[in-house]
Amino acid sequence: MPKEIIHRRRRLSSFQIIILGFALVILMGSLLLMLPIATITGCVTPFNEALFTATSAVCVTGLIIQDTGSYWSGFGQAVILTLIQIGGLGVITVAASFALLSGRKISLMQRSTMQDAISAPKVGGIVRLTRFILWGTFLIELLGALAMLPVFCYDYGWRGIWMAVFHSISAFCNAGFDILGTKSNLYPSLTSYVSSPSINFTIMLLIVTGGIGFLTWDDIWENKWHFRHYRMQSKVILVTTSLLIALPAAFFFFTDFSALPTERRLLTSLFQSVTPRTAGFNTVALPAMSSASQGLMVLLMLIGGSPGSTAGGIKTTTLAVLLANAAATFRQCENAQLFGRRIDCSTIKTATTILTMYLTLFFGGAVFISTYENLPLVSCLFETASAVGTVGLTLGITPQLHIPSQIVLITLMYLGRVGGLTLIYAALSGEKTINARLPLEKITTG
Repeated sequence: MPKEIIHRRRRLSSFQIIILGFALVILMGSLLLMLPIATITGCVTPFNEALFTATSAVCVTGLIIQDTGSYWSGFGQAVILTLIQIGGLGVITVAASFALLSGRKISLMQRSTMQDAISAPKVGGIVRLTRFILWGTFLIELLGALAMLPVFCYDYGWRGIWMAVFHSISAFCNAGFDILGTKSNLYPSLTSYVSSPSINFTIMLLIVTGGIGFLTWDDIWENKWHFRHYRMQSKVILVTTSLLIALPAAFFFFTDFSALPTERRLLTSLFQSVTPRTAGFNTVALPAMSSASQGLMVLLMLIGGSPGSTAGGIKTTTLAVLLANAAATFRQCENAQLFGRRIDCSTIKTATTILTMYLTLFFGGAVFISTYENLPLVSCLFETASAVGTVGLTLGITPQLHIPSQIVLITLMYLGRVGGLTLIYAALSGEKTINARLPLEKITTG
């Protein structure tokens, strides 16, 4: 009997497995990137820089210290791309895929962990859903690479094949890494393709597809164009995502890029509206954009993508729940609702907690970096929003940061990817919940 008790105590919860899985992959990636073969010059990359790059790749962020195209060799870029793919799909999903390929039976505990990893509503059908995610991911990434292949092959010859594959996976996983940099043109992102419709639209479609979530894919696949048959969550995700693309694009169109022709201005505005939602690519110099536009991008970075997707941020559903709750309060209704369905109070509490955590991490990290580096707070807020939202956009200060500030961004990227609540649940696993109700007393708010 005592042995059984000890065994149960040592068993890890699904949340603990998730956070430890991400940490292990980051550490292994860091060690591989430190190898001389990983760089073009054959030098050994310092551990802090390798750790930063590996964390950014696994957490599908895109913030970098060294330019990916001009610093890392083909081996180093392949390691980064592998880390991006693992981070985009999720460590647990990748591990489950190997188990499925080997024909091993998936235990109930493993199914429960997979459910938590991809935010599935139930354990039933989780293996089928995982297969669907894997096939869907590789098919979409293949189509994205084929769509960009003609442009990259025209510009880079045979190397264009690798360029197309790399940027397709990076875009679908919302990572924002690019390999277009050279010694004379560092950190370019996609600025050289600002006028290329094929590259712009392909990257945008990959970003949106990866960011709406695997469960939304499943809903669309099952119900096709019958929107009324979708789950409420899928409806919320699709409507919120559409608004978060259209409204900022209109704002950018009327506030920036006035020197561009109308068609290119519209394309550029649309791209800059899509990419802050955790993708990290840019086709224009972000410091040149207006301060109002930069502020709006900070908000978009914090919102991010959708649950169970390759994206980070507080998620579109969290925003929708908070707005629905505010609307219910304004109308003095007892319950918040969306699409004719009541939202549970626990969901509202969770959304409020997530928002509070992200704002605390976002602002606290920026204050530390601003104080330590003696940099403007506004620039630091942009970087920390990019880190905790796992976006990767930057105003150019990340490569200049010292190790303490790098550690802050590493922590924000990690927390932003695994989720703050996941860490709390992991820490509190096995703790008993106290259900005793304290005396009630009202407090004035507002």
